[in-house]
Amino acid sequence: MSKTAFIPVNEPLLGQKEKKYLLECIETGWISSEGAFVEEFEKKLAKVSLREFGIAVSSGTAALDVAIEALGISKGDEVIMPSFTIISCINQIVRVGAIPILVDSDPNTWNMNINQIEGKITVRTKAIMVVHIYGLPVDLDPVLSLAKNYNLKVIEDAAEMHGQSYKGKPCGSFGDISTLSFYPNKHITTGEGGMILTNDAQLAKNCRSLRNLCFQPNKRFVHERLGWNYRMTNMQAALGVAQLSRLDEFVNRKTRMGALYNKLLKGVQGIQLPLESTPYANNIYWVFGLILDKSIDFDAKEAMIRLGRLGIGCRPFFYPMHQQPVLRKMGLFKGEYYPEAEKLYQRGFYIPSGMALSDEQINRVAEALVKVLK
Repeated sequence: MSKTAFIPVNEPLLGQKEKKYLLECIETGWISSEGAFVEEFEKKLAKVSLREFGIAVSSGTAALDVAIEALGISKGDEVIMPSFTIISCINQIVRVGAIPILVDSDPNTWNMNINQIEGKITVRTKAIMVVHIYGLPVDLDPVLSLAKNYNLKVIEDAAEMHGQSYKGKPCGSFGDISTLSFYPNKHITTGEGGMILTNDAQLAKNCRSLRNLCFQPNKRFVHERLGWNYRMTNMQAALGVAQLSRLDEFVNRKTRMGALYNKLLKGVQGIQLPLESTPYANNIYWVFGLILDKSIDFDAKEAMIRLGRLGIGCRPFFYPMHQQPVLRKMGLFKGEYYPEAEKLYQRGFYIPSGMALSDEQINRVAEALVKVLK
């Protein structure tokens, strides 16, 4: 098989505007975090997200690190979060000595099971981390109500939700602080990069300091606090500004891809397709995930191997936090069991879903999948 026949799991869609803005950075020499595109990207994304402040950082992981530190989460504090998510969500929690408290997944939406949250709240609970997964948002109203009743902070990880909304309000606009990622597989990409969103002026100021090594305005190299060099470059932001101007186009494109996959795969035995909608949102298919049911006598890993032989790129679902070796070595999650999260990893994977994917490629992927399942 020739390399050109391979369909990658993701390929971003970049155009002339992206090229123009990058060339502007190079020609003017403004390539660092001091360039004008950074502030422009922050302001425009904050406006789209109905937030007062945007703080651009070097990655979605950096956004989570800074958000957790800025909220004052510290040793002994408990943070309720899903087991089924990327490890970025838990990194800073365990690094500061806080305690991650896990909930299982909803088998239909694949998001955190919000019905398990209240039972996990204790006097030590400081925050709830909401993580929207793959294309549908978490049902937020019950979570926000719990947070208000128990005086808890809410961190909204909207890394995969560019252009998605909950009951008509944009994801990224909920809770005390929200985070985004601009990795190449996201609806908007800056290559690497992230954003913190908030309506709290002091929280925003705190985040800006933390991302910039906590330099002080009048005593630059005298530090009262430890931060990070998590700055976004002007070149990254230039890409972001160009990509953001195409957000509606990208969301429509992803939605159409999802509809075509659903049409081609509807009725195929042995797989669970993504939920198309809920009472509070329609799926925007950041990725098109599948779950193998019990009638298939192999797991997701084997399915991806077989599809790979047919020239189809795939990715596994997230490995649950309670099973992560690095976290188990720390003594976390002993005896804990989250069956839905485990099933999602063992039986779930996603097929090519990149922004540049063509209808012809989608048809090829669907044909290959049917062949593998048979």
